[in-house]
Amino acid sequence: MFEQIFKNIDDVLWKEAGCGSELDYVEQTSWILFLKYLDDLEKKKRTEAELDGKKYKELLAPEFRWEVWAVPKDKDGKLNHHKALSGDDLRDFVDQKLFPYLKKFKVNAEHADTIQYKIGEIFSEIKNKIQSGYNLREIISLIDQLKFRSSSEKHEMSHLYESKIQNMGNAGRNGGEYYTPRPLIKTIVKVVAPQIGDKIYDGAVGSAGFLCESFEYLKENNKNRSTKQDELLQTKTFYGKEKKSLAYIIGIMNMIFHGIEAPNILHTNTLAENLSDIQEKDRYNIILTNPPFGGKEREEVQQNFPIKTGETAFLFLQHFIKILKANGRAGIVIKNTFLSNSDNASVSLRKHLLESCNLHTILDLPGGTFTGAGVKTVILFFDKGTPTRKIWYYQLNLDRNLGKTNPLNENDLAEFVKLQKTKTDSENSWTINVKNINQDTFDLSVKNPNKKEEAQLREPKEILEEMKKLDEESEKILNSIKEIV
Repeated sequence: MFEQIFKNIDDVLWKEAGCGSELDYVEQTSWILFLKYLDDLEKKKRTEAELDGKKYKELLAPEFRWEVWAVPKDKDGKLNHHKALSGDDLRDFVDQKLFPYLKKFKVNAEHADTIQYKIGEIFSEIKNKIQSGYNLREIISLIDQLKFRSSSEKHEMSHLYESKIQNMGNAGRNGGEYYTPRPLIKTIVKVVAPQIGDKIYDGAVGSAGFLCESFEYLKENNKNRSTKQDELLQTKTFYGKEKKSLAYIIGIMNMIFHGIEAPNILHTNTLAENLSDIQEKDRYNIILTNPPFGGKEREEVQQNFPIKTGETAFLFLQHFIKILKANGRAGIVIKNTFLSNSDNASVSLRKHLLESCNLHTILDLPGGTFTGAGVKTVILFFDKGTPTRKIWYYQLNLDRNLGKTNPLNENDLAEFVKLQKTKTDSENSWTINVKNINQDTFDLSVKNPNKKEEAQLREPKEILEEMKKLDEESEKILNSIKEIV
């Protein structure tokens, strides 16, 4: 049922001149969805308060509540067309009254991890691009049919929202930065194996795929949770930072749909934080992330890091090493060129990683893992606190080319997960001793010693004889054609 509603919303947005891409569709759907979610959350909290004999204080003033401005109903539960705004009146109310009112929540919120702050942050960063009030009325009526009350409804919503994010990733342009293939995320989470009580962090949170999958993993592996553990998962487990406005909103919505009511995601540039300012209280037990690769950072941002480089991903890696607690565990996606680049920054960073952390596993991924990215990637798995002595490599060799219509799946990674537990050597995996690598360059390039040798080059005489045979065959065919003609 929900799937058809999402399709109908996209059909309406397609008619809007201001919404030209999948990114616009997700952005505009998200802010309306958020307000509907807020209405359902308020109803839930109100009911809980009444059951406890308490009075519930509403978040929103009466005129800005969903049931008042968006879908005023008559006594039969149908839309009251006399009270419901439409056309220019609806658009003007949203642009001139609703958005300015919601923006103020950020200023008035007590601190950044409250739902009030999230409301203010979202509506400070987003604009209503739906210029036809009639289209807006149609979308609001469709979204009103969606429900966020039961866990099964939220589960369906989360899957549909994830598929929309995936479509953004497949849309080309910069959509790929919002989407890391879910089979890959699930595999990284399985290997790092977070536990309840761990603080889990993604400093380049994007659509919050790593945090959402960690939440699912922790629920699946702790089915007999206490109320206290559930509260811990809701409020003090998942943390993220995101620089871009749209990704920030999508990340928050994705976590909400997965069942986290007030996600701890900050809208900030992670790299603007000086490494020397990070204290023990700021650190995390687990880091799971796919930082952007290919970006270039300004010189003033580079000043925050001991190893200066314009490469965004390498600055992020320094941040993650620093902000990880002692004995903390990490799974990080990075370009495979990190393993072999010969510039001073890359060499220094590899040396720093090997000396301060135990880089125990490198997963080498095939091209096409990330749709449209055009680069090969590896996953670095490391624990902080002891230097690296041995590294276990696994090269994912598939018998097909990955792409939009043939994406990576969990089964592709099953052998890696199985062998990684014991770091077993195989045709696709091997171990190196760090003592044996070049101590000047710290080159960690993927060189599979078990790869079958290519067929040996043939002797020139053999090749010439084959060419002669082929020439004779060609001559026979030409002669027979001539006879027919």
